[in-house]
Amino acid sequence: MATAFTVLFVFFLLLMIGLKFWLATRQIIHVARHAGAVPAQFASRVSLDAHRKAAAYTIARQRLAMLEAAVGVALLVTLTLLGGVQALATTVTVWMGSGLAAQVAIVAGVAVILGAVDLPFEWYRQFRIEEKFGFNRMTPRLFLVDMLKSVLVAAALGLPLLALVLWLMDAAGAYWWLYAWAVWVGFNALVLVLYPTVIAPLFNRFEPLADGDLVARIGALLSRTGFSSRGVFVMDGSRRSAHGNAYFTGLGRAKRIVFFDTLLQRLQPSEIEAVLAHELGHFKRRHIAKRLAFSFFSSLVFLAALGWLAGTSWFYQGLGVTPALDGTHNGVALVLFMLVVPVFTFVLAPIASRISRKHEFEADAFAVAHTSGDDLASALVKLYEDNAATLTPDPVHSSFYDSHPPAAIRIARLQAAAA
Repeated sequence: MATAFTVLFVFFLLLMIGLKFWLATRQIIHVARHAGAVPAQFASRVSLDAHRKAAAYTIARQRLAMLEAAVGVALLVTLTLLGGVQALATTVTVWMGSGLAAQVAIVAGVAVILGAVDLPFEWYRQFRIEEKFGFNRMTPRLFLVDMLKSVLVAAALGLPLLALVLWLMDAAGAYWWLYAWAVWVGFNALVLVLYPTVIAPLFNRFEPLADGDLVARIGALLSRTGFSSRGVFVMDGSRRSAHGNAYFTGLGRAKRIVFFDTLLQRLQPSEIEAVLAHELGHFKRRHIAKRLAFSFFSSLVFLAALGWLAGTSWFYQGLGVTPALDGTHNGVALVLFMLVVPVFTFVLAPIASRISRKHEFEADAFAVAHTSGDDLASALVKLYEDNAATLTPDPVHSSFYDSHPPAAIRIARLQAAAA
């Protein structure tokens, strides 16, 4: 059974990396082939220089992603089939025994290894690619400060959660995963409440929107769409990047509307209103609730699967680990499960992407019903150009990965609706 599981794991691993490289190669070739001319649909609004910049930016990011994927697979094989997790677990057990603290240390140790390997890629992405294309505004010092804050926040929130889940695995019986799922749901709700007022301000400044006319325009939109919010805030996104964005955060009545200062500098008031109407559409069409419900349901399924696999020796042996069956090995079970689940679920990515694109179309339709489709289209074109988003993605790559519809299809729909 262990050998069969190893073969199955290797098959899905090769399938995953093969698909990633094939899709990335398609994207690079397709974008490069169409870099010489702006699509006719955008010719009057996007310059050839901006179009070529977007192509070069997309290709640079894809090449880095290919290297990152190759290193990720090599690390995964090292941790599993080549005995990395086994060696770490053995070392921790010798130093700390096999109690709860040791199990937490095993999971935390793997997380540190993964983060350390990912760090050079993040650095290169920020200070080479983003810098080269004029998007980076972050200093090395700020990068390191952000990293330290992220680690501290992750430790403060994650370690107690991890310890509680591992304790439940050991003490709550065969159905521990039901209790762990309840804890996970509560934890996510807590983070949604804390994020706007406690976590996010650790990294950025948030100030109430000061533009009176824009505040009045947004207030009128919220009133006619029946949306309540704790305020409209401007975030100092320009401190780190030239990219622009807007988002909602919070839960229930504590919801906040947040605009990047870079977005406000670029768009006209009517365009900002249209972008906000799109975001409101996600709430009014219950996309956020549906995504949360799906997330909670899938986490229940995964925890139930872990509850079954943790008690089978072939699960460990098939991934290069010989569990100490006479002692606790919950940390190893959790680590192995977290490492291999993305391998087996990668092929499902197009389903999630398709659902997300459907939601984007529905939010666009909501925006058109309450503002102007022309304004939303104009805002999106500006954001495509400012963020160097390619206007000519490979259709197969886009259908597999993209959570938003391709620019040409999306703008055409908006223009048709406006007409």
